[in-house]
Amino acid sequence: MASNNSLPSWVWKRADSFCACGFGSGAAPVAPGTFGTLAGLPFYWLLQDSALALYLGATLVLFVFGVWICGRTASLLGVHDHPGIVWDEIVGFLVAMSLAPPGWIWWLLGFLLFRLFDIWKPWPIRYMDRHVTGGFGIMFDDVLAGIYAALCMQLLMFSNLLNVN
Repeated sequence: MASNNSLPSWVWKRADSFCACGFGSGAAPVAPGTFGTLAGLPFYWLLQDSALALYLGATLVLFVFGVWICGRTASLLGVHDHPGIVWDEIVGFLVAMSLAPPGWIWWLLGFLLFRLFDIWKPWPIRYMDRHVTGGFGIMFDDVLAGIYAALCMQLLMFSNLLNVN
């Protein structure tokens, strides 16, 4: 069983756990969720110009994959939602960016809003985080945080408060 943010060495030898721990980003000694979200940037870069259906389909595949790898890794670690498991942040960030317009300001805003909602956990995110277990529970609260972030970005975009084109 791992404690706090420490991860045992076997994590790096198992493909499923290596992915679940964000390719090493989950081993950050502080703010592993933030580093895990940073690991989502290349995924977004690869998908950002895709048709919406392809983007959402890929995100769904990554979510289902995450349910499996996060659940399995948590079980092996003996901790439900170990801080080092950050695949959920990668997918949550993709959800946050699903309707984002192009431009670096939206990347930054999506990152900051997703982290805000993932840390703050307003209702029903906190409830889901505490009551839904297994790999699905690990993943689902971050998807909700991503939805909150995406909705906020849509409001900002349509209100033109940022005056960014």
